[in-house]
Amino acid sequence: MAVPSWLERLRAAGKTALLQDGKRKIHYLFEDGKEMAEEYDIKTGQLISRKWREKNALGGTGKWQVEVGEPTSPLLGALESELIAESSSNPVFMRKDTLSSFQWRIRNLPYPKEVYSVSVEEEQRCCVIRTTNKKYYKKFSIPDLDRYHLPLDAAALSFTHANNTLIITYQKPKEILAAEEQLQKELKKIKAANSGDGDCKTQ
Repeated sequence: MAVPSWLERLRAAGKTALLQDGKRKIHYLFEDGKEMAEEYDIKTGQLISRKWREKNALGGTGKWQVEVGEPTSPLLGALESELIAESSSNPVFMRKDTLSSFQWRIRNLPYPKEVYSVSVEEEQRCCVIRTTNKKYYKKFSIPDLDRYHLPLDAAALSFTHANNTLIITYQKPKEILAAEEQLQKELKKIKAANSGDGDCKTQ
């Protein structure tokens, strides 16, 4: 039996929707028990955040793992203000997509643009950031390409540097743009609750 495509898995998942603060929030529950939560800008349809959660070994609910959007701080409570101040100079890696590209931002990287190189490792299915001064190294994958079984294309990758931030852009392939367009049409059909309505409405 053929493995269902990612778009088919999204269609088959249980979905609830909520409209709140100018965002369309979608919660997916997959057959295997995994959960995915996405937030889209209502006006532009742009993805703002995507998080995943699955059951842990004991069957309890695990923590949300951020794929797109601001990383959640592991530091909570009274310690937060003191501890974050200490580590505020560490590089912060986050993904922040546009409608036409996947995009990553790494804050707190003060070195000039010529120090960086960003390349595609096709066999390992990942991108690699290196610096000539050996101060920063990072490998990261593009889960969207993995889910759609698409190859990585070095020509789609570019980067720039401004305000101590390295910005890496990967142009979305036409297959993903077409799938996202289809998905947006389907998400708009889900009857969404407004934030004051209490429970989300299921598809």
